[in-house]
Formats: sequence, structure tokens, C-alpha cells
Amino acid sequence: MQFIIDTIQQSPEQAITFAEFMNLALYHPEHGYYSSGKVEIGSQGDFFTASSLGSDFAELLAEQFREMWEVMGYPITFTLVEIGAGSGYFAADILSYLQEKYHDFYSKINYIIVEKSPESIKKQRNLLTEFSNIIWQDWLDINYNSITGCIFSNELIDALPVHKIIIKEQQLKEIYVTVSEGKLQEVVKDISTPRLLDYFQLININLPSDDYPENYYSEVNLNALDWLTTVTNKLNRGYILTIDYGYTAQKYYHSQRYQGTLKCYYQHRHHDNLYVNIGEQDITAHVDFTALENQGKLLGLETVGLTQQGLFLMGLGLGDRLSELSNGQYSLTEIFQRRDALHQLIDPMGLGKFYVLIQSKRLTEQQKLKSLKGLKT
Repeated sequence: MQFIIDTIQQSPEQAITFAEFMNLALYHPEHGYYSSGKVEIGSQGDFFTASSLGSDFAELLAEQFREMWEVMGYPITFTLVEIGAGSGYFAADILSYLQEKYHDFYSKINYIIVEKSPESIKKQRNLLTEFSNIIWQDWLDINYNSITGCIFSNELIDALPVHKIIIKEQQLKEIYVTVSEGKLQEVVKDISTPRLLDYFQLININLPSDDYPENYYSEVNLNALDWLTTVTNKLNRGYILTIDYGYTAQKYYHSQRYQGTLKCYYQHRHHDNLYVNIGEQDITAHVDFTALENQGKLLGLETVGLTQQGLFLMGLGLGDRLSELSNGQYSLTEIFQRRDALHQLIDPMGLGKFYVLIQSKRLTEQQKLKSLKGLKT
């Protein structure tokens, strides 16, 4: 925590925005949760994701990538850009599946991993040595309009630093982090940037207004808008696929949701104390998918579809995989384990209610008419 206290004390106003605090807590080069190399996903870690439940999630996504290649007219090179590749197993499962089942498509793939954490890159490199078509790049290394293919992320946006906003006397204010008696404390000040007001115009939400109670607070993810701008600028032609938990703006900023969505995850337990276990716990906020859609339209993207993960995966064949478990080639233990994992992916109270947003850029009118399997249900 001392590295954050030092940053605050060195700041001109002895206070930093919550977004700055969250960035330090998660991404500080030495002490940040994601940068430290301590993150473990799965039963032994702080949380699990769809990709940690076996290879099915990656393989179904690979089916979608294969179809995207087909819709786009089989380009000679199809680049997959995975943002935040974690342990690397997701990439390994995707590429292994395509190599075995769709070698014609596999031979056209360039796979780029964009990863911030040096420790994660080391793990990924060690795991993915058998694949010669993978490279690691920073966004600065990727030229504008150079990607033909699909840029995708899974549970990335929820971990981007957010601003905390609050309504005081029908005015939009911001929550900052300061130090008092050696402890981190929150303080309310004027907003740090007019972009926070612009954000609510972008998503067509009238906030502040009489509909919102005093001390209503929530989050604004300006970093998500910046991220989408960067991604769009790198894409020449193809798709952006974003999977995460969240809401549309109308639900996110409903007047009755007055305590925001920020959560911490520590050893598979979630809690609301943002200022403990700093550098040792995950901090997340739900994603505003309306903001991503509307920002995308301003950037020249078209929304192909927004659906829930359960429906998306069923459209890609998850139901068939469940049926195949009874064909006699699996042991009873394997059947139970695999069935449980598949059901978790579509659980309407869990991973199944995650959103899948697919946006496109520079597809022909004929290509736009071709719907994707994951969006057909």
C-alpha cells in the first residue's frame, strides 16, 4: 500500500482519482495485482473464467473465428489478436483445435497476443512453444489499419480502471482517494475531466437529474472508450469480439442501482472493501455495453450483434457437445466433469448471462447480410 500512499502524497492536491488508484493497484509494474505474476485463475486462484473450465469454450470460439474467415471471403491471412491472454491455455486450445480440425484455416492464421504483464508473457511463451504462428506485440508495435481478422477479449474490460462518480446536490461529482492518518480514504471533489459529462451524453442517460437520489454513485469507464478507439484504429477489416459481464446503460445507470458495481475478488470470495489486500486482489466493475456500441458507431464500427454468452455458445454447438456425452466414448467421471463444465458456460445465473458483443469494420454489403452462428439463437 505504501507505493500508493507515496503517489498520493506526491500529487498536487494530495488526492488521486479512483481510476488512478485502481490502475496502480492492478497494473503497477512491481506491485500491481496483474503485473506481479501472482494471478492464478481457476480453483487455486482468486476467480475462474470460462476459459479455465476446459477447452470447450476456446473450441467453440474457434468455430466462430472459422466462420468469420468464411464470411469475409477467405482472406489469405487472418489475424487473431487476443488481448490479455492470461496463462496462455486459451490460445493453446484455440490453435490446437483449429490445427486438428480446420488445417486450411489454421495455415492462414497469424496469432498476436497483446499482454501487459511481463510475468504472464513468460508463462505464455513457455506454454506456446509448439506454435510458430504466435507473436507478442504491444499496441505501439501494431500499425494502423494493419489487422484483417478478429480482435477479441474475454473478461478484459471489467478490469480497466474506472472513475467513481457521485451525485451531490444534483451535481455530478467525483470520488478521489486521499490519505488520512496513514490510511486511504475517499473524498468528494469536482470531476477531474469533462469527459465524464460527455459519457452520459454518449449513452443517452440524463444524469444527474431529479430521478437520481442524493449520494447516488456509480462508475464510468473512460478507459473502455480509449481501448475501443485503439483497437478500431488497428483493425483494417473484420471483427471485434468482446465478452464480459455487464449491462446495457439503462440497467447499469438505473436510479435504483445506487451503489455501483465495483467488486473485489480474493481467494474465490468477493467483497466490497477496495482498500485492503492491495496488489493481492482483483478489482472489477461491470461493463457498459451501450457505451461500447455507441462509441463503436462513432468510430465507424457496425454492431453485428449483442447477445448473452449462453445463447452464443448454444448457437455455436454447445448443445451438440452435451448430446455427444452419451455416445459411449466417455467414462462416467469424464461425463460428469465435462457436463458440469458445459453447464457452467451457459448457466443463466452465472457465466451464461455474460454479454457477447460483436462489431465489424469495412465488411462489404453482401458480407453484412451473412449472420454468424453464435448470434442466430
